[in-house]
Amino acid sequence: MTTEAIVAGVGMIKFAKPGASDSYDAMGAAAIGAALKDAGLTYADVQQAYAGYVYGDSTCGQKALYHVGMTGIPIVNVNNNCSTGSTALFLARQAIEHGIVDCVLAVGFEQMQPGALGSHWTDRPTPFDDFDAACDDLVGNSQVPLALRYFGGAGKSHMEKHGTELTDFAKIRAKASRHASNNPLALFNQEITADQVMAAPVMWDGVMTRLMACPPTCGGAAAILCSESFAAKHGIDQTVRIKAQAMTTDYASTFEARDMVQVVGYDMTAEAAKQVQDQSGIDIADVDVIELHDCFAHNELITYEGLGLTPEGTAQKFIADGDNTYGGKYVTNPSGGLLSKGHPLGATGLAQCYELTHQLRGTADARQVDGARTALQHNLGLGGACVVTLYQAA
Repeated sequence: MTTEAIVAGVGMIKFAKPGASDSYDAMGAAAIGAALKDAGLTYADVQQAYAGYVYGDSTCGQKALYHVGMTGIPIVNVNNNCSTGSTALFLARQAIEHGIVDCVLAVGFEQMQPGALGSHWTDRPTPFDDFDAACDDLVGNSQVPLALRYFGGAGKSHMEKHGTELTDFAKIRAKASRHASNNPLALFNQEITADQVMAAPVMWDGVMTRLMACPPTCGGAAAILCSESFAAKHGIDQTVRIKAQAMTTDYASTFEARDMVQVVGYDMTAEAAKQVQDQSGIDIADVDVIELHDCFAHNELITYEGLGLTPEGTAQKFIADGDNTYGGKYVTNPSGGLLSKGHPLGATGLAQCYELTHQLRGTADARQVDGARTALQHNLGLGGACVVTLYQAA
């Protein structure tokens, strides 16, 4: 017997640049405190916790949670690259749905360093060995940082196959800034134009400017999930429910297709979206608002097609028609997304949950999507894992 997981409370702190934030444990504790307050609960009500982060020693979750309370509950530390936050949410949701516990906390935090991402362990194989080899083979350009080659290479592949232009990625970045201008918790609130994105320093000629990539970010976010019976007993708002959730990892096609679009997780995204539709019986076409993984503008464009928002090869028209913003078919990344809100790896998936919960409650202020009843979340990490979550307002 299963029960739907209710999003009882969410919390998030304003994201910051590396060097300008509190320590990871303070950020995590602040996000937890905000989520508990939002739910009207105390830490003593929480029966399990999942703590997500990428850059940190073991048991950082305990360090953050112990600031809030020390009640002896199970605390599981989660690391799944950029999908870490939603992986913590995935585990929390499973615990609720299968009746293991009635109230679970998922928290994500990251204290990042400036500059490009890299491995901290140089005396052993990196989990990216096979991905790096594929990137070297398909893309070359070894002078370009790897993360840029991954997603820029995927964007370049889409341009070559479908006629997508650099200006399409610029339009996505400009859209992110318009949305973030209404988000006080975003790292970047200043609105910029597509022309300004195009005029930014070139990172890869013909493929990417600096403003098309998300910045290293520090931050924290948290969500509390509970069962229906627990919500009724404690008078918790039952508006927002997780109707379906799927987590996928790489398929053989990641490498066998010999296409950078696949290397960066297209099939993980497509299969997770399909599973969510099958579980819920809700068609992607019926979704109102989406938070998706726009670590690069290129990945947002590819994800439109991976999620099934528009048929493969039609993302350019989807953007031109305004179907990715207010007044169009789907409002994507009303928070400003990773491009403008920022991307503290462990916190990103839970920050997406925070935004969509407020959208479905009707409490997103100037970002509110009119009549939002169904929301979709997509959080992807290379190496690899993808989590797609479908929420609905009761």
